[in-house]
Amino acid sequence: MPKHDSLWLKSLRWIQKHLVHTIVVPQDPFADLNLDASRPLAYVMKTESLSDIAALSEITAKLGLPSPYEPLVANGVVAPRVVCLQGRKPLFGERTGNEPFLECFMRLLAVHKQDPELDIQLVPVSLYWGRTPGKEDDTMKAAVFERENPTWLRKCLMILFLGRHNFVQFSNAVSLRYMADEHGTDMGIAHKLARVARVHFRRQRKVMTGPVLPNRQALFHSLLKSESIRKAIQEEAANKKISETQARETAIEYLDEIAADYSDSLVRIAERFLTWLWNKLYSGINIKGAEQVRQLHHDGHEIVYVPCHRSHMDYLLLSYILYYQGMVPPHIAAGINLNFWPAGPMFRRGGAFFIRRSFNGNKLYTAVFREYLDQLFAKGYSVEYFSEGGRSRTGRLLAPKTGMIAMTMNSVLRGIERPVTLVPVYLGYDHVMEVATYHKELSGKKKKKESVWQVFGAIRKLGNFGQGYVNFGEPITLQNFLNERAPNWRTELADDPEQKPTWLTPAVNVLANRVMTHINDAAAASSVTLTSLVLLATDQNALQRSLLERQLDLYLTLLKKVPYTAYTSVVEGDGKLLVQQGLDLNKFVVCADPLGEIVSIEASQAVSMTYYRNNIIHLFVVPSLIASCLTHSDHIPRQQVVSIVADFYPLLKAELFMGIKDVPAYVNEVLDFFIEQGLVVETDTLTVVPEHTSQLLLLASSVSETLQRYAIIFNLLANRPKMERSELESESHLLAQRLGALHGITAPEFYDKKLYGTLSVKLKALGYLADSEDKSNINRIRDQANSLLRPSVRQTIVASVTAEHIV
Repeated sequence: MPKHDSLWLKSLRWIQKHLVHTIVVPQDPFADLNLDASRPLAYVMKTESLSDIAALSEITAKLGLPSPYEPLVANGVVAPRVVCLQGRKPLFGERTGNEPFLECFMRLLAVHKQDPELDIQLVPVSLYWGRTPGKEDDTMKAAVFERENPTWLRKCLMILFLGRHNFVQFSNAVSLRYMADEHGTDMGIAHKLARVARVHFRRQRKVMTGPVLPNRQALFHSLLKSESIRKAIQEEAANKKISETQARETAIEYLDEIAADYSDSLVRIAERFLTWLWNKLYSGINIKGAEQVRQLHHDGHEIVYVPCHRSHMDYLLLSYILYYQGMVPPHIAAGINLNFWPAGPMFRRGGAFFIRRSFNGNKLYTAVFREYLDQLFAKGYSVEYFSEGGRSRTGRLLAPKTGMIAMTMNSVLRGIERPVTLVPVYLGYDHVMEVATYHKELSGKKKKKESVWQVFGAIRKLGNFGQGYVNFGEPITLQNFLNERAPNWRTELADDPEQKPTWLTPAVNVLANRVMTHINDAAAASSVTLTSLVLLATDQNALQRSLLERQLDLYLTLLKKVPYTAYTSVVEGDGKLLVQQGLDLNKFVVCADPLGEIVSIEASQAVSMTYYRNNIIHLFVVPSLIASCLTHSDHIPRQQVVSIVADFYPLLKAELFMGIKDVPAYVNEVLDFFIEQGLVVETDTLTVVPEHTSQLLLLASSVSETLQRYAIIFNLLANRPKMERSELESESHLLAQRLGALHGITAPEFYDKKLYGTLSVKLKALGYLADSEDKSNINRIRDQANSLLRPSVRQTIVASVTAEHIV
């Protein structure tokens, strides 16, 4: 009987199975890692352990991977399925060496030398019984639950007390064929690979558990000794005519107000609560791009997560997802408004550090906060902050607040050696519980102050929220960004570290906009967002079910065949499934008549549904603009469509944080897609196929409100060329209100003063507000915008602009 089949070991495995709950990272190794089911596979583990192999056996059975108990047979050579770097540690005495494992490894390499077609995959596997990082002042607890090299007795205690928090992490496979071909098959390469594997496992542990946690009071004393805070304390004492001791006490109060107090115990409890919460709220959480972030952690990057901000759920969801993806939840910059009992203390123990909305010239607070942030980076804690500064009330990304990004860049400039990388994160939901409140605030109702009663009220209303989406966008490494923007930044700072570079503020602004663009690049197109987009483009927010399903099929195909970016995700299924999902969530209603079913948005919910449409409007605004060009002209040359889009794209980019790298190429791809789908035919010009006109008209309607805004602006500029920026903003807003009242436009962003401010800034940058006599560009774009409007809307705009005053 094989050793692992003995009654004693079977009994131990049975006991362990009932004590242990294992979480797999990543959840689908075949999808996230380069595993090939058709090739032989062996596992590499750090330490020989019966309990680890038993836990691995349970997981491989569920995933359809080879059992670690099954020997690996290749060309007649039999070897263990598991290769370990070191033997098990006995209760007393020395650990056994790794010579037997290296010998097995050498046999595997030798087989590759004999058979050039053979390619065994080596898959590193790490197991973690609990994820406590430890504290700087740990004593007995660290000894008892020591994790790096536990004896069998300690391992039993870990299984008993931490077995419900066991993580098994698979890493990218290493090809033995590649190693044999590139490095040979002697014992030297075996030892070298063993050293590389040890480094890998050490890094993986740090990614999973994070750095050692500091003693909070010791951290405060360390920070107070820093040169910048000492100088700020002296200035505070001099300016306010108080003693340095009093100023120091104020600094300690600021630190106590700001600093997190991360607790691994609370995180473990929160994990159970959040698992219950997500299972109650969501039918699934969809994740894309986590593996690239895990690799950045593994490579030693300091990670700064920069998500969009839709809901208070954002804090919880991102931390929860990172925890289950084998990464440490970040320290989160939270608004001071969330520091109320009991949420504040819980958030603080979960890693939140609190920041005031404004520093108001408070130099001491600024110095304390900046030094605390530097310390987080220096010690290797990942950080999270919302660059929008607050939750979006319209579903669109807000213009970024640059304060935290500037502080992060300043930390790099002050000499952080490790690469600091911003990771944009798109967070999306089929249901945002605050949407109704947002629209009350947009209509003028005062924002309610956060309180414990709001928390209880929100919990009471929990229901079926559909799906959640967490997409990680393209990372931005700050050192690389600085090399791009200011190649000599290191030498400049070395020459005069106190001098603020002239390029710094513009660079921060560019970086902030790039972050927002990368967030939108990673958007998730879901059933609710896509169906909202279609129905809100109709006159009565209603469409025959079969036509709705057909339109959704078109949009799904477009996103898959002409992807917006590689980071964008598209919901699985077809139009029929998407409509049913929306109906199941009560986002839409269906009624039947003798001619069939009609799906619609209730009048009372129409404004709310614009929020979900706005989450993905940027994915469709260029295809919609192309469709508008095609449907407003019987025959239009391809190059003319490209030119029209090129004229409007800079404004679309500023308004919607779009990141299409080659606009003409993208336009041509969309046109080719329309031709391939039979919507358009091309001879010398492009012509819409009559039976598909309705589909293109529906797509074109999605950009209509945007074109109306641009028509307002360019008609004003053409009529009054000397108009100042502030005047353009106010009069555009007034005219938008008139247009909305006359033509029933209800979308909140149409009346957003900040949006017209953003557009006016971009117009100035593009030269449209310069004192130039040449207004041909303005007139051309005005004529293009006017030609793409409905006649009644165009007449309202032209008549209002040519009137003496807009009232």
